Formats: sequence, structure tokens, C-alpha cells
Amino acid sequence: MDIAVAGVGYVGLVTAACLAEKGHKVACVDVDVEKVVLLQRGKSPIYEPGLEELIRKNRERLLFTTDYAAACRRADVIIIAVGTPEEPDGSVNLRYVWEAAKQIAQTVEKDCVVAVKSTVPVGTSDQVERWIYEHRKHPVHIEVVANPEFLSQGTAIKDTLHASRIVLGVESPHAEKVMKEVYDPFYLPYVVTDRKSAEMVKYASNVFLALKISYINEIANLCEMVGANIEDVAEGMGMDPRIGSRFLRAGIGYGGSCFPKDTKALRWLADGCDYELKTVQAAMEVNESQKVKLIEKARTYVSHFRGLEVAVLGLTFKPGTDDIREAPSLANIAVLLEEGANVRVWDPVGMENAKRVFPKEITYCSTIEEAVANADICFIFTEWPEIRQFDVRQYANLMKTPLVLDGRNCYSLASAREAGIIYESIGRKRVCPAEDHYRLREHEDVLNR
Repeated sequence: MDIAVAGVGYVGLVTAACLAEKGHKVACVDVDVEKVVLLQRGKSPIYEPGLEELIRKNRERLLFTTDYAAACRRADVIIIAVGTPEEPDGSVNLRYVWEAAKQIAQTVEKDCVVAVKSTVPVGTSDQVERWIYEHRKHPVHIEVVANPEFLSQGTAIKDTLHASRIVLGVESPHAEKVMKEVYDPFYLPYVVTDRKSAEMVKYASNVFLALKISYINEIANLCEMVGANIEDVAEGMGMDPRIGSRFLRAGIGYGGSCFPKDTKALRWLADGCDYELKTVQAAMEVNESQKVKLIEKARTYVSHFRGLEVAVLGLTFKPGTDDIREAPSLANIAVLLEEGANVRVWDPVGMENAKRVFPKEITYCSTIEEAVANADICFIFTEWPEIRQFDVRQYANLMKTPLVLDGRNCYSLASAREAGIIYESIGRKRVCPAEDHYRLREHEDVLNR
């Protein structure tokens, strides 16, 4: 089929590459000239494992342009995959959706189906169809469907090619038939429903996962208080098929472009219906407090960070992506800087994005060793493989004070104990070679013990 994709951001570009991989001809259109030029050269403007290789492999079936007419004029299906940023009140800004819909309305010259893949409030697809007909230039028949995505950064290609389901929100058998022609080569199960229900599936799914993360983090905090081990607790819970093991990994909270935005958007939607989503509100509050859990732990050892050499390992909100949006590292670095710490950071792919937030305030290091050398404290915010595989004994060898605060439980307690470091993680017992120093508050006591 001839498919057009409006928007070459994360969702649009991955979707386009995977559709091309399945044999479709895909024209991608975006208003960002720099992105389009880069893609025309076979370069991906975003970091996602395997994406650039997939784009190059399917170059003959992929077109990148800034011209909506060239992309959409004769397309059978047009996918809207533009960004939907949040407003300060948690609502969704749909300006890019309306702009894309208007461009589509003014350029299509044949009957087609428009699929809204952007994450949008319930009822938006209905509005998009009305909007398109209001701005339609040619007397063609256009049907709009809701087709939410469920990919995760770092595993997006696998999540698209081997998805758990394809959700289609349609209002006619014809639209269902056309969309199944798009996805039948994927051999995936379908959930076919109306447009509003499909849009709600997206929000309900993402927010449920956010709830699950916040819940396990609360249990982890309680485990620390009573002396239980969250990893054993999570394993025991996850073996129950009613619960499942995914998203039961304790840490310092969720970040990224989806969970924070979608929880706020769903709460905003409920507020508009004069209904309070108490569980969602609680999950959001837990996540915000969890982000600075390591700072709270650090204050057990030091009364302030002024003049301390602080190492930060991991900047992105999760491994496998360069995305730092809503990453816990940012909130923590801001606190450290405000209190006068000298901050050195390392991340394998996230430092360029971090430089837009902290261009000169922190020191960017090329290796983990460089970041932790002579440090007083080390914070771990992302569970990159390089960090997990780092020799724990090196903290004792390189740091001025081997105090490691791990927000992602990268190391076993046994390895930390053997290395002779002070090691704090989430939901597990503290490892401290000199227990009598645990409650010291002044720098001199800890650093000169």
C-alpha cells in the first residue's frame, strides 16, 4: 500500500521504518527541514537501537519530504504521528494534530483513511474527522480511525514488529478493512472497537503501568523500613499470573515522554468530567517524591553538598534511549547544583541532550572512571549495561569516599559488601562497612573517618 506518515518524531519514524520493512511504500512528511535532510542521507535524528539500520535497509521504500502534497496526495492511508505536548495544567496541546489534519485535508486527491497514532484525548479522532471535512479541498471520502501505539523507547522496533496487539478504533467496516490491509503482514492480534474506546485503551494502558511502578516503589520504601528485600518480594509477586513480573522493578520513579504526560492528561480528562481519579493522583505524588529518594538517603551522611565532588552515572530516564525528558537525574542534579556541589556526569548517549539543560554548570566525562575519580558521593540514576558491568571494586579504588547511592539496584548486595563500599539502593538493606558511621551528618566525619 501507499502510506504517508505525518511527523518523523519517535513514533512516526519507527512506525514508518517498520511499515517499510513489511513491504509498504511509505512517504514521511515533516516541517523540520533539518530532520528531513538528515533522513534523506540515511541518518536518524533520534537514538533508537537498530532504527538507522532499518531506515537504510528500506531506503527504496521510504521517502522523506517537507511537502505534504507529495506525501499525501495519492496515499491510501495517512498516519498522523505528530507530537502532542502537555500544557501547564496537564491538558494536551493539539496544535500539531490540527496543522497536520489541515494539510492532509488540503492535499489529498483520492479516497483514503487517516489514522491518528499520536496520543490524544478521548474524542479527538471524531474532531479530526470533522476538521478535515471542514478544510477538505477536493470532494473525496476520508475516514478517520484511532490507531494508538504501544512502543517503548529502547525496544521500539521489536515492540512495533512484534506487538502484543493492534488496536483499531473504527466507525465503519471499510475503515477496518483498510487498516487490516496495513497490519496483516505483521501477523498480530487485533482489538477492533470504536474510536473513543481505542483512545482510552492507550491512556488506560500507560497509566496502569505508571500505577504499577509507583506501587512497587512504595512497597520498596516499606521494605527498607521493615528489613525485607524488594527484589525477592517482586519476584514472588511477579510469579502470580494475575500480576506479572513486568514493571515491578523498584527504583527512583518513571520519566520519559509518555508516563508523566499521560497520567496528567488522564487526570485532566477526569477533572473535566468532575471525577477524581484517586489512584492516578496518588501514583503521580509517589513518583515525584521517589525521584529525590537518593538525595534523602545522601542527607543521612552529609548535611549539605556545598563543595563536594559528586559523580552522576546515567542521565536518561531509562537505558536504550537518549531521552532525558522527565528523567529523575535532572531533578537531582538541580538540587546538587543549588546546594553548591561540583557535579561530574557520565551517560553513553544522553549527554548531548543534557547539555541543552546544563550547558556549563556540570562537567561531562567520557568514562565512568573519569566521573567517579576522587568523588565524595556517586549517584546512579540509569541502569545502563556499562554501569551494571562496572567493577564495583573500582568505586573503592577511585573515589575519595566510596559512598554509592544506587537508584536502579544495579549491583548485588554481596558484591558491594565484598568491595568494601557504602552502598544504598532501593528497597534493600544498606551495605556499610563501618556501621557506627551510618548516622554521621557532617562532611568531616564522613570524609575523614
